[in-house]
Formats: sequence, structure tokens, C-alpha cells
Amino acid sequence: METVLEWLEASAQAQPGKVAFADVEGQLTYAELVACAKAVGSGLAQLAEPRQPVALYLEKTTRAIAGLFGAVYAGCCYSFIDLRQPEARIAKIMETLQPACVLVDAESADQAREMFAEGANLVEIEPLLAAAPDAEALAARRAQACATDPLYINFTSGSTGTPKGVAVSHASVASFIPVFDETLGITAADVFANQAPLDFDVSVKDIYSAIYLGATVHLIPRDYFSVPTQLLDYLCERRPTVLVWAVSAMCFVSIMQGFDYKVPETVRLVAFSGEVMPVKQLNVWRAALPAAQFVNVYGPTEITCNCTYYLIEREFGLDEVIPIGRPFAVNDVFLVAEDGTRVNGADIPGELHVGGPTVALGYWNDPERTAAAFVPHPFDEQGGIVYKTGDLARYDENGDLVYLSRVDHQIKHMGQRIELGEIDAAAHAVEGVTRACCIYDHTRKRIRMFYTGTIDKKELSAALHEALPAFMTPNNIRQIAEMPLTKNGKIDRAKLAAM
Repeated sequence: METVLEWLEASAQAQPGKVAFADVEGQLTYAELVACAKAVGSGLAQLAEPRQPVALYLEKTTRAIAGLFGAVYAGCCYSFIDLRQPEARIAKIMETLQPACVLVDAESADQAREMFAEGANLVEIEPLLAAAPDAEALAARRAQACATDPLYINFTSGSTGTPKGVAVSHASVASFIPVFDETLGITAADVFANQAPLDFDVSVKDIYSAIYLGATVHLIPRDYFSVPTQLLDYLCERRPTVLVWAVSAMCFVSIMQGFDYKVPETVRLVAFSGEVMPVKQLNVWRAALPAAQFVNVYGPTEITCNCTYYLIEREFGLDEVIPIGRPFAVNDVFLVAEDGTRVNGADIPGELHVGGPTVALGYWNDPERTAAAFVPHPFDEQGGIVYKTGDLARYDENGDLVYLSRVDHQIKHMGQRIELGEIDAAAHAVEGVTRACCIYDHTRKRIRMFYTGTIDKKELSAALHEALPAFMTPNNIRQIAEMPLTKNGKIDRAKLAAM
């Protein structure tokens, strides 16, 4: 396969009238999606060179999906920019991305004019959709395309405050998606309920599984994840069978007692990722959907979505951490100990490294950080480039990987090496705690815990003193109304630290 357009066109040829993507206002069949994408691609081909980025400043709608594939038809790569981001972050992204143009629509155009600096080439999508496709221009772009071309660039948070643009190729997506779908048993008959924003790599699994298989995706508006009844009404109306969701989105439903209102009984598979899933919240989901298969999947954006999976097939104790499991067949996943040796035994912590054809191209326009994170295989000269994830894990007695924490969340406190995630897990086991997160104050040498729930902090402190050794108990515990989240739905530790 040269580009993902081959998947899209094969599905359109096999099932032209089947709904490919739908939102609250309308839908696109596979045939309609191809026609719309070709129209957009024809216009973009006049504005951008092959392999040049096109930024999309659009809400999550079928129009945005047409714009995405329009960029691909133009031989370009695409990058979604969240409409809710502050101007300063957008400026940093644009500085790195250097897109040929920014695709907007009638709804986002006015906001885009305020948010983007002068010189940004704002292009409205509606006139492009209304124009006739240019078959000759599209054929010329298609002829020069190859599998190693960048397909999308997703921006993640950088530790320096500068966003990192992860560039992923057609080949990497083509290597991962078929294995992901086969491993989890996803088929053309499935219906996805897309939770993730389009600039977050969780959505890649929805979009590309759908066009690879010829399945259907229903796009859930982001605002629905602040109104449980609206979200559950939507799910029950659209009757999805597959949810590929971030942990924070699942916790929203369970913490807000959404299943007391309605249960989307058609759901047969739930794959979750992004953070450690609190067992207490998973149990709410399993009780509501007892026939569904739940899967914990793990992997950073830099390796094209996921590299390991774990099928939930038993009950877990409230203080247990759900394993991230074993590698997908396409991935080479291994641990490197602190002394640089390869970890083979159980219960030895090491940094997760990932190799194989799903490894990203690197960070867009950032060779220095690319060289630091994408390195030659340390144990196999023929192993190619591997990605250092910065995540610590261990093998359990069954040979499954268990996530411990970020490398920079492992601390030395009172002479002891501590994983902050272990303290979080202990708090999640306490009745009355819904979410918990520890940070370390390196200046004052104090462990600080933030939590949401109904339990009094003195009771929580007492429970943690019973469950943990003295050197691991938090020095300070603070109850907050809700956990701050990053734009990708993960707990925002920087905001907690600022508190």
C-alpha cells in the first residue's frame, strides 16, 4: 500500500452507500466522502506542495473528516489544531508546523482570524467542497506519493513548554491498524462512537479502522462529555458496538453515575488508554456492560497509537494496577534497566522502548529532540530505530507488562526510590475516592496528593497510613472539586503543581 487512500477507495467501491462518518447534523457515505475529499484535495493541491503540512482549524464534524482526507488527496500531511487552545500555544505550533494553509469553515473563520498571526493563509472549506474535482491534478499528486510520506502531525506537550509535532507516515498506520483490528476482533459490521478529539491519536484508531474495514464512525461532540445525560442519549440513539476511549472519558461517565440514567447495551468492546484506569471506575463499567470485552491498550503517539494490549478477563483488587499486557504482533517492545541492560525477569523496573514499523518519523522540524528520543536499537544492530518512551514498567509473574510511572515521576524520597503511581493506586482503593494523583515537590521534598471524592482528607490520610509504608505516605493531601485535565484528557500535573 502506498497511501491510506487505497483503504478509503476500496471501502467506497465495496459499499458506496454505507455511512462512513456521521455527526449530530448529518452523515457522509463512503462514496460521498471520497467525492468531498477529492474536491477539497483539488483545491489544496493549488495551495500546497506535496508532503507539505495543511493545518485544520475545524470542530469534529464530517466536514473536518472530508478536509482531512482532502489534504491526503492533495499529497499533503494534515495537522488538527484544537479550537480551544490559547493563542500562545497556537503560535508555537504554527512556528514549528509552517503549514501551507489553515483550513477553516464558516463557524471557525472569525475565531481563526483572531487567533492566527498575520500571514497565516486561512482557506475556507465550503468553496472547496462546492468545486468540481480536478482529476488531472489529483492523479499527479497520487503518482508521486509513497508509503513513507508523512500522513499526519499530532502535537503533544513538550517538557520545555514547546509542543512537539509527532509526524506519522502512511506506512506506520498501515502496519498498525490491521493488527489492532484483528487482535481485538473488530470487523466491518462494527460501529464506532468516537470520543477523542481529531488532534489526539486515539481518534486515529477510529478513523483508520473504519476506512480499512468499511465500518461506521459516529463523532461525539466534545461538549457532550460535560453533560452525562446528553452523552448517554447519544450513545443509546446511535447504537455503537465499539468504544475506543481515553480513561478520563470513561471516568467521567462512571463518576457522574451516567449508567444510572441509561446504558448503551449495544457496546461489545471497550478499549481504553491514556492513563492508568482506576479499578473502581472500571468495575462500574463492567457492571453496566457485563457482556462486553474490556481491553487496556498502551502506547505513546510516537509509535502510532498503541504497542501493547491486555484483555480484562478477571476481577482486580481495588489496589491493583491493570497490566498493559503484551506487544501487538507488529511491535518490538522491551525494557532497559537503569544500568543499560535488557530486563528479562519479573519485578525489575525498566524504561519501555518500542521498535518496529509503527515507529513515527520523528518530531516535525525538530532534529535535536528527534535524535534524543528516536535512537538505534540498543541490543540489535539490525533492529533499526526505536523510541524511548520515558515510561517505566516491569514484567509481572505472568510475563505481562505493568506500567509503573513516567521516568520523571519516579522519585527518591527519604532515601527510598518511590513510584508515585503506586501511591495513586493505594488511594484509588479507598472508599470515597474517585480520582487521585500525587506530585513531588522537589524544593521542599514533599509528596503532595490531590484527590476528588466524598471522603474527608483526614480519613484518607489514615487509610493511606495503614496501606503504605511511612516513607510513601503523602506529606500533604488536598481535596479538589475536579481533576484538571490536559487538552488530551490526561491529568494535568503542571496545574496541580501550580496549586
